[in-house]
Amino acid sequence: MSEDVLFQLNGVSKHFVRGKEEISIFDNLDMSIERGDFLAIMGPSGSGKTTLLNMLGGVDQPSGGEIHFDGSRVDNLRESELTRWRAHNIGFIFQFYNLMPMLNAARNVELPLLLTKLSRAQRRVSVETALALVGLNDRARHMPNQLSGGQQQRVAIARAIVSDPNLILCDEPTGDLDRKTADEILEMLQLLNREHGKTIVMVTHDPEAARYAKRTVHLDKGRFEQREVAA
Repeated sequence: MSEDVLFQLNGVSKHFVRGKEEISIFDNLDMSIERGDFLAIMGPSGSGKTTLLNMLGGVDQPSGGEIHFDGSRVDNLRESELTRWRAHNIGFIFQFYNLMPMLNAARNVELPLLLTKLSRAQRRVSVETALALVGLNDRARHMPNQLSGGQQQRVAIARAIVSDPNLILCDEPTGDLDRKTADEILEMLQLLNREHGKTIVMVTHDPEAARYAKRTVHLDKGRFEQREVAA
């Protein structure tokens, strides 16, 4: 595998069993993601976009094939090993923010660091840095219900980057936002990609959102039907 390739999927398949029926999501899927890429994945509902994202993040395991990350195979890791791997390498951003409502912004951002060996003081510095990067260091003590949708998503981005992961996975990150706020969030992701070298994979149904990526792949019935490079 080339040193430029961060993620490599080789012959990956994914099947679910529903009753007596086996449902195939992927069959012999190949894919590579280079370091510093900003990839948008588009496709109709049920095409396997979120399942693919979950496999990249080690949340779902493939039924067959191999997944390699930074030169090492990760699809065969034990659950405890996967948890440590995710904590150090993967940041997640979701459509509905997934913030803990009983925790303030700073505490929400700190959550991934609780899986590390950082001291409380080190965690505090990392949280402050992440919140400053998304322009919310003055809202650290605010609860989620005291923040707008855009601010909540900024907190979610800070949570995703606080552990300095190699890869950020975004599942419809602007699907619950108005156009202006969505563009602000997408510009922030673009900044993380261009200025901070973060590799980003974003599932979206929105062509406007996909334009912020460096390239777009179209997934349909578990296969990449069309590839295009973003302008």
